[in-house]
Amino acid sequence: MHIGFYFKHKLKNKIIFSLVAAIIFTVSIFCISFHSQKTSPSEESVAEIKLPVIMYHMVLKNPKNNKFIISEKDFENDLKYINSNGYTTILVRDLTEYTEGKKPLPDKPILLTFDDGALNNYLYAFPLAKKYNAKFVFSPIAKEADRYSKVKDEAPEYAHANWEKISEMSNSGLVEIQNHTYNMHSAKKPRIGCTKKSGESKESYKNKLSKDLEKSQNLIFEKTGSKPSAFFYPFGACSDCTEEIVKSLGFKATFICESKINTITKDPNCLFGLGRFLRPPGMPSKKFFSKWEK
Repeated sequence: MHIGFYFKHKLKNKIIFSLVAAIIFTVSIFCISFHSQKTSPSEESVAEIKLPVIMYHMVLKNPKNNKFIISEKDFENDLKYINSNGYTTILVRDLTEYTEGKKPLPDKPILLTFDDGALNNYLYAFPLAKKYNAKFVFSPIAKEADRYSKVKDEAPEYAHANWEKISEMSNSGLVEIQNHTYNMHSAKKPRIGCTKKSGESKESYKNKLSKDLEKSQNLIFEKTGSKPSAFFYPFGACSDCTEEIVKSLGFKATFICESKINTITKDPNCLFGLGRFLRPPGMPSKKFFSKWEK
């Protein structure tokens, strides 16, 4: 009996030891797996992504000396450089979907933007975008799109794209339409762009800005079927309370005119105050892109 008891006791200890060892092993595997998931380059812990944004205004075949007008050849050279140097053109929706965890960004993203809504963007930049399968953002002054939808004036030097042409670009899948105000694009005092006038109450300013941006939002949605998610500040100018008002209207990104490289993370707030590099005329693409490729 004593010997039987001894062997039974020893067998029981072995079983207990085996169970404990199995539990420890299982817990260890779980911890290693969990740690691996937390520290691997997953969607949760992806590194900061550098994003250059280029700001264009007008594109002409033979431009005069104006820092806001580049040649058709300049733009084509930029697209060639982009394609041959590993960049992928993206749109604002790619940025918002990334910060919302819906999709990854390409390894080397770049955003091309056209301000004001010039007709020559449609005539010269849009065909090149189709040729090189490049995407860009088009932000019209909505009042001008309204005006040129009522008159037959298609002078490339000064006319604005009408809603028919804007809709065509939007439907291509290459061009995204964003908000650049309905009628707050004046460089003259007392109000520069969409800034708050001196002595204007915050409430009055909020009403003025909100009505203008909402009018532009509704028009763009009516004409293209897509509601803008980003606001492009005219002249890059804003007041202390402007961004707060813009956010309250549901915009998910804002763009200014400061020359800086942007850092994109999983934080949606990183999409406010995005900087842009103004593309000067005549400069070789390689030299221009070296501004952030150093």
